[in-house]
Amino acid sequence: MKEVVHIGSWTTPGPDLQELVARVAQGDQKAFSGIYDAVAGPVLGVVRAVLRDHAQSEEVAQEVLLEVWRTAPRYRHDLGTARNWILTLAHRRAIDRVRSVEASAARDRKAALLARDRDFDEVSEQVETRLEHEQVRRCLRTLTEVQRQSVTLAYYRGLTYRQVAELLALPLGTIKTRLRDGLIRLRDCLGVSA
Repeated sequence: MKEVVHIGSWTTPGPDLQELVARVAQGDQKAFSGIYDAVAGPVLGVVRAVLRDHAQSEEVAQEVLLEVWRTAPRYRHDLGTARNWILTLAHRRAIDRVRSVEASAARDRKAALLARDRDFDEVSEQVETRLEHEQVRRCLRTLTEVQRQSVTLAYYRGLTYRQVAELLALPLGTIKTRLRDGLIRLRDCLGVSA
């Protein structure tokens, strides 16, 4: 009598996954344990082939098996075997993880570029502010002494017209005129349109 030798991946028949998925759809935890034992290895293999990262692969494989538990009622045997359905879920979830990691990396790169641009903008803004301050100082030097004192007290120290008049011991009307004339000269010196 000749002995039959099988070459290739001959395996002993496992549990009927289609039946197990139907039982899981009813909430049978023991059936889910059977599915887990039957497909955990192949699911991890599919996920690892896509991700190539052991820790992420294990995490995604667990997510896939939880998805099988949650979505078992949606499995349709007329569209394919339960094994193919589960492995398709695994492949899709692994692809989603790759896309998520790539999108996160793209967001990080964009944020880094924006931060770098912001630094440049801050520097240019500081330079522009310093130049504006210097121009204001230069224009203030073109005012008469009373105009410069009045403008400085009113706009840099925040005093009212009356307080400026009392501090400089001048009539309020004189201070208002000097402030108005000083501001007009500043406007013209700075090139600001009215």
